[in-house]
Formats: sequence, C-alpha cells, structure tokens
Amino acid sequence: MVSRLWDMVIAMLLWGVWLPSCLSQTTSPSQDGKIKFRLAGYPRKHNEGRVEVFYNGEWGTICDDDFTLANAHVLCRHLGFVEALSWSHSAKYGPGTGKIWLDNVMCGGSENSIEKCVSRGWGNSDCTHQEDAGVVCKDERLPGFADSNIIEMQVNENRMENIRLRPLSGAHAGRMPVTEGVIEVKFKEGWGHICNTGWTTKNSRVVCGMMGFPSQRTVGKKPIMTNVYKALKKVKSIPYVATGPLANEFLTSQVRLKGGAKTGEGRVEVLKGSEWGTVCDDHWNLQSASVVCREVGFGTAKEALTGARMGQGMGPIYMNEVQCRGDEKSLWDCPHKSITAEDCKHMEDASVICNIPYMGFEKSIRLTGGRTQLEGRVELLLSTGSGVRDWGLVCGDGWTSREAMVVCRQLGLGHASSGLRETWYWDSSNVTEMVLSGVKCKGNEMTLTDCQHHSVVSCKRAGAQFSAGIICSDTASDLVLNAPLVEQTVYIEDRPLHLLYCAAEENCLAKSAAQANWPYGHRRLLRFSSEIHNIGKADFRPRLGRHSWVWHECHRHYHSMDIFTYYDLLSLNGTKVADGHKASFCLEDTECHEGVLKHYECANFGEQGITVGCWDLYRHDIDCQWIDITDVIPGNYILQVIINPNFEVAESDFTNNAMRCNCKYDGNRVWLHKCHLGDSFSEEAEKEFEHYPGQLNNKIS
Repeated sequence: MVSRLWDMVIAMLLWGVWLPSCLSQTTSPSQDGKIKFRLAGYPRKHNEGRVEVFYNGEWGTICDDDFTLANAHVLCRHLGFVEALSWSHSAKYGPGTGKIWLDNVMCGGSENSIEKCVSRGWGNSDCTHQEDAGVVCKDERLPGFADSNIIEMQVNENRMENIRLRPLSGAHAGRMPVTEGVIEVKFKEGWGHICNTGWTTKNSRVVCGMMGFPSQRTVGKKPIMTNVYKALKKVKSIPYVATGPLANEFLTSQVRLKGGAKTGEGRVEVLKGSEWGTVCDDHWNLQSASVVCREVGFGTAKEALTGARMGQGMGPIYMNEVQCRGDEKSLWDCPHKSITAEDCKHMEDASVICNIPYMGFEKSIRLTGGRTQLEGRVELLLSTGSGVRDWGLVCGDGWTSREAMVVCRQLGLGHASSGLRETWYWDSSNVTEMVLSGVKCKGNEMTLTDCQHHSVVSCKRAGAQFSAGIICSDTASDLVLNAPLVEQTVYIEDRPLHLLYCAAEENCLAKSAAQANWPYGHRRLLRFSSEIHNIGKADFRPRLGRHSWVWHECHRHYHSMDIFTYYDLLSLNGTKVADGHKASFCLEDTECHEGVLKHYECANFGEQGITVGCWDLYRHDIDCQWIDITDVIPGNYILQVIINPNFEVAESDFTNNAMRCNCKYDGNRVWLHKCHLGDSFSEEAEKEFEHYPGQLNNKIS
C-alpha cells in the first residue's frame, strides 16, 4: 500500500504537479456537523473492530493506506476510550460496505478530531473494502462517555427499523401494547402495507421480535397478526433480575438479566445446578443474544454487548464461545464451550439489550423544575374523583433511591442517581396537590403506581417543596460483598473492656455493655473481614459532601454515612439475637483490579468513595468490624450482612446487597458455611434461608 502511494507521489512530482487536494489536505468538516464512529466486524470485542464513520448521512469505512498507531489513538478517543493499543489492516474484521470515506489518513496522535488530520479528503479513495482499517482500543473509558452511545453493533443499514401494527378496530386502538393488527412499514414520508403473497409464520416471528414480542401467529392469509404475548399491563412487575413477564409460559428460569437500567437489558446470567453465573463474550453476537431475549420473555435482541458493558458479575463463568443459530429455546441448547479460569474474566461478561413492546408508561409521569431533562420534581397523571385525569405531586416522606430507580426506568432515563425528599430549590409548576404518598418500591416495578402506596393520601409535610424528586444517570454503582472472605476470616475474640471505650462511644457494643463493670471484664466479639467491591459502571460516593461529614474524635476519623453496613445474627426463625453496624468512617479504594487507578483515600480529609473495579477492605481487626455476641447462647444461627441498607446511595441493583451464611456457635468457637450473596443461588436453594419473613430487609413484608 505504501509503495503504491510513493509511486503516485513520484509520478506527480515528475509531472510538475503537487497534491494540493490530496495528501496536504486536512479533512474538511462534515456538511451537517454530524460525524459518528462505531466499531464493527467479526470476530471482535467491544473495544476492537473495523472503524466505521457516519458522514453526510451514510456509514462508511477508512482505508488502511498510511494508517498508523497515531491514527488509532485519535479514533479510539472518538469512540470513548483513552488510547489505542494497536491497529489492523487488510480488513481483519471483515470488509465493510458503503463508501470508503477516508484514505491516506495521517494524524500526529494528539488531534481532538479526525477532521484535523491530513487525508485525501472525504470520499476520495482508491481503495477497496479489502483494505478497511481496524483498531484495538485500551479498555479504559474517557470520563463523560455513556457506554450505550459509543459502540453500535454491526447492522444492515437496509433493515427496516420503522414498523408498527395498526389495530383492526377502534376498540383496540387505545390498548397497550398493540398485539394484533395490520403490519405497516415506514415508506418515504408515510406508512405502507406489506403484500401477503408468500407471507409465512417465520416472517411474523421476525416482525413480532422487532416489536418486542417473543412469539406470533398469523390470522388467515392476510398480514394480520396476534401475539401470544400477555399484555405487560396485566403483569404487576417484571423482576429486576429480568426473569421476564411470562415466567410461567415461556421461561425455563435458567437465564436472567442483571445490572441494566431498563426493562429487557442487562448482563446475561445462567443457572447451573443451584448457582447463577455469567457468560463470556467470546463470539457473542445478535443470534445468541436473541435466544436470551426470547428466553426471558421479550423479542429479538437489539444489541449484543461485550466487555461487561452492564457491569461485572461475581460468581462463576459458565459458558464461552456461545454460537446459537437464533431459534433455540434456551441458551443452554446452543453450542458452547465450558470455562476455565484462564479463558475468561468477569471484565468479559456478555450482556444484551432486547426489543421490548412499547407500553407508553412514560406518558403518565413527568419531571418539572429540574436543570436538565434527567432531573426534576415527580408529577403523576392520575384520575381524580370526578374521573378527570390531572397532574399531581408525590409526597417525599420515605422517598429513597429505590423509588427513584422505578421513576427513571419508567421515563426511560436510565439509572437513578438520587431520590430527593425535598424539591424547594427547583422552580415550581402550577401543580400543588399531592396525589400519592407512602410509596415503597422494591425497585423492580415498571411504573411508580405498581409500588406499594397509601390508599388515601397522607403526607406529613405539606407543600410542593416537600414533594419527591429524582436525578437520573446513564450509569450507577453496584456494591457486593466478597462472601468467601467472610467465611474464611471469621473467629471469636474476648476483648478487654478497657480497649473498647471508643467502640462503646460509637454504639458498636450490645446494650448490656452499659451495665458492665468498666474497665474490668470483656466482651465476646464475632469478628470477620468485609471486602466490598464496586462492580457497577459508576463510582460509589457518599450521599452527602464532605462538608456534611461528622468528625469522631475518639477514633479520629470522619463518618461520611450514618450507616454503611448492617451486621445481624439471626435465629433460624428470623429473630435478631445480636447486631452490629458499620458507619463509613473510611470509605476508600483499598485495592483495585489491574489497570484501574485508585481515586479515593481517607487520609488528610481526602475524598471518600469506591471506584469502579476497586474494593474497600475492612479488616477483621478494625474497631466495630464485629457483632457483640456476649449475650448469645450456643446454637445454630444465620449471619446476615447488608450493604447500603437504607438505600442512601443509588445502585443499579439492590438484590445483591445482602450476604447470608449458616452459622454454628458452640460457646467457644464459631463456624460459617454456605456464605453467599442474596441473589446468587436458585430459589430452591435459597429456601433453606427463608423459613421466616423479614430476614432480608431489601424485601418488603
């Protein structure tokens, strides 16, 4: 390729002609200012692939002539990565289609746009698609890039994206979702029908899948369809682990989605035996993703995502190189390889975004007064006593990030960042009446009105300034406890009272310690280490800024949260026999995965938090890292640890915030076994921990 270029340059020099419109030309700005980039091709990961450019309304590629690592650096930054690791030539990821937009690109490497680099100009190329260039980017994000907007899966640009069902009669016009009707496709400036000649049930299945439905049937010989999909409105909620709305009809309950902001998206997890695990992203594609989507009760896959784009799992990795045809009933039916520890890491967990039916849930809720469209006071459209629908406010009493999570999902705005109980600092609309109070959500509901709430509005604090508000975000943190470490580090210590004055001041001992003969005697402590990982897509930060943190002189540290973790010892019938707690006196990055930098350190009044890919370790020998069991008699118990128990800080998933273990105490020694996260086992395996209500306070009794 290089020799061809030099031959051309020499020839032109001999003719006395230089290249004012070729190699010396800086790429001109696009006509409409809308340039987008994506990685495509196969096989690839989320951070590598054929470079494709959207220019002048059309996707095209870049030729590998004169391509360098400097070019790759600029392109990787366009895609949201910090830098490039390497580049590829000769269509390593397969030849693209459409135009070859750029050729002989030569960047210095520091340019903030590919338009600043020298090239032959837009659309001026002598290459074929067998010379398409590719890049491998470093899997580290630039701040401010939302994953979902960076890399698009390769799609056929001629594929019909605009398709709908027109209800057969006026009686069906207002029903949601629209499950039957005449197929219409977007055509020029309007909508057109499809001729029924040669129409098959396979065609119907494709159309239904595009609209989010897992199955279909064709009526007669006309392009009229009904769907066996049950209306989502009849389903009170879809579990946040996304086992799907039709668990009893379509599902094998062997697959679930975790960590997604919206219904029908998330990290793919599969059940093997009694334990959930993840799927490695090698060879992960739309066919396999579509099998998952239908298995969890939706239509085809919109995107097949790699590189733990929906957060990393914590359990085993069960499947690798999954290669489905697309019509299998279960992901387990697809050809795949078993996993070894060397094959894959959780940073390669596969995830999906499914096509789901349009329900119009966002039409009955809105945000007002916020600075951006991602925040504001929550207003609901509800029927009044006279049958007229009008907008009203939600009482802020007891409002948490779990309720905010439901609202953000209902509005299609991603994850919750904050749930606000007061909104006096936002501009008020003319809506002043409270129409909903006592709202208490699990976090998996599809609409706010699906959550528990008062039958009659009762708000302790009147006035619009005390109505509920939310702030939404593209990303969220997700905290999980290292359960095996708890099991490995547990022991009993009889600690002298004279060493426990600070702990008593911070309320880390049982109530009976107040009647002890201080400083003589001791307390019996159940001690263990607590390693808390952030496996989400955003840093975990205390709800309050450090100007609001409380200084504790005895231990000489700041508390950034009132309660960060609960430690409970429960009898087998659910009675709490002893408890402990941990204020986040030092919420910091103790260790991180390879390539992840620490950002938070408590020393010298530093910022507190846990970076994505890092963990905070409370060692067993730290004050208050215990449960005072001085008054506990020998027997069998359950140890429960719950992180972020009051939902002060928003997370993408609260179902994995609890850890439980079987505990045996003989009066002198203690044993823990079967320590696991609250969502890591199958329902059947979990039943042995659920003989009583209220054990897990993430559940609503």
